[in-house]
Amino acid sequence: MAELAAATIGKTLALLRVGYAVTSIDDDTAVVERDWVADPAVARSVGTYRVSEWGSYLDPLRRGETVLIDNIQDDPRTAGAAEGWAAWSTQAAAFVPLMEDGQLSAYMFLHAGTPHHWTIDEIAFVSSVLDRAWAAVRRLRADAAVRELNATLETLVEERTRSLLAAEEQLRQAQKMEAIGQLTGGVAHDFNNLLTIIRSSVDFLRRPNLPEERRVRYVDAITDTVSRAAKLTGQLLAFARRQALKPEVFDVSERIDAVTDMLRTIVGARIEIVTDIACGRCFVEADASQFETALINMAVNARDAMDGEGRLTIAVRTHATLPPLRRHGGSPGRFVAVSLTDTGCGIPADKLPHVFEPFFTTKEVGKGTGLGLSQVYGFAKQSGGDVAVESKVGHGTSLTLFLPQVDAEPDGIEAASDMRAPEDGRGRRVLLVEDNKDVGAFSTQLLQDLGYETRWAANAAEALQILEEGSDVDAVFSDVVMPGMSGIELGREIRRRWPRLPVVLTSGYSHVLAEEGRHGFELLQKPYAADELSRTLRQVMRRPQRS
Repeated sequence: MAELAAATIGKTLALLRVGYAVTSIDDDTAVVERDWVADPAVARSVGTYRVSEWGSYLDPLRRGETVLIDNIQDDPRTAGAAEGWAAWSTQAAAFVPLMEDGQLSAYMFLHAGTPHHWTIDEIAFVSSVLDRAWAAVRRLRADAAVRELNATLETLVEERTRSLLAAEEQLRQAQKMEAIGQLTGGVAHDFNNLLTIIRSSVDFLRRPNLPEERRVRYVDAITDTVSRAAKLTGQLLAFARRQALKPEVFDVSERIDAVTDMLRTIVGARIEIVTDIACGRCFVEADASQFETALINMAVNARDAMDGEGRLTIAVRTHATLPPLRRHGGSPGRFVAVSLTDTGCGIPADKLPHVFEPFFTTKEVGKGTGLGLSQVYGFAKQSGGDVAVESKVGHGTSLTLFLPQVDAEPDGIEAASDMRAPEDGRGRRVLLVEDNKDVGAFSTQLLQDLGYETRWAANAAEALQILEEGSDVDAVFSDVVMPGMSGIELGREIRRRWPRLPVVLTSGYSHVLAEEGRHGFELLQKPYAADELSRTLRQVMRRPQRS
């Protein structure tokens, strides 16, 4: 049992050596009965030792205290025996006591080959495994008869398995909480910066007799900041694969040709962009806007890695399958691979597993949000593909975006969006469905300022009741996320009962939209501009509705 506990701890924490030592109550003799080592080349520690010859940590252990030595040579408790520790190739150590009837009976020792900062989560994991193993050892010692041991063996195995699984789950939970903390801190930092700009601008706009030039400047600052906040939210949703995408079939080669000139402007004149498209016409079905954003994010990372000077190669290939990536097995089916390879500084091997994590960045403070590649990752996964990274310090980095390939060509070029100024809403009636009072009041005022006559329903049931009463409306404008019937369910019911009544949905985030799409309804992503709202409403009112 102790051997299994030592192996579990050693493998999980990537240590050099883990052992189990029995101590004497009268002196400082310790007998190592068994140990685990990382590989056969590591020296075993089985034998009898005098603890005082290896440092002054026995007394704390007798008091039931865990002893943590981050650096053998620097710690005063072990510095005097540094030469002996060096012979064991050990530079950091931890000792966890095992108490019996208030006395030190044994202890587990952990050896690391390099200086190591022992964290609270690591020691909690070790204690959890050790407590269960020690309990099992004491039970086994009490079972003197072989027959009783055989009878309880199955129970002990099951208990051991449950204990190990519980310890592993405890460690995974600690890692999850650490990731959530990092994400929350990053979001709070960026949004507080944006809110500072908005708050300060609003304070200045409230001042009387503010010059027109300064008023325009502060209004523009608010508009720009809101756009940046919306982009930040979109990147987070893309990473979480919770963004409502608008998939369409397009030719990857043509789209790259179209966006290359823009990329040249972004990366600068000192970076040469070379395209290597070997697949001819190859089609994918994905959100074209998010695809271009992913290319831009990868290009910006390449530009920063090359410090604004070098070569960026954009290559397009087709693959018969999706290769295994990040311990995940490959997927069958054809894929289009878009690679951006730079000649920059490269990424250290220990940083590579983290490049797609939100807010992780290797750039200097203030030179990157750490969300660019997380958007690429989220877009790829939500589109049924993946993204790979290969890098070597001093030799550049290659990022490859994999998207499922389709046979169908685009059905045709859709009519260009109506980009004219929004028409006046006078003479048109809109039923607003919004459960939030503040948002409902503001949206009602906004629609009225645009010239629309409005009625406000606080939920889907109230909206249906208004329509059943024969209220004459030209369009329904509904939030998606509402208690009870959602906006999508409301839209489906309206489509069934009043097929010619147009429905426009709005949402900042909805898992239903992210996972299932828009269900054929027009969608306005929050935050939206007033002219965008008016233009969308006028478009759906002019468009023939399906019966």
